[in-house]
Amino acid sequence: MLDLKPIKTEVDYDRALLEIERLFDAPLGTPEGDRLEILTMLVEAYEMKMEPIERPKQRD
Repeated sequence: MLDLKPIKTEVDYDRALLEIERLFDAPLGTPEGDRLEILTMLVEAYEMKMEPIERPKQRD
């Protein structure tokens, strides 16, 4: 089982995605479901950091 820690590298990211896939059907409120939720938040934070979505340019 993957230790929960910040995702800092592509290797960390890939491992987290594999763990999410493994836990995908985990029931809410279980340790596995909690782990899935935390991993998902970590992946989202990493994706926002590495590939931020730019705001649309304002029209004048």
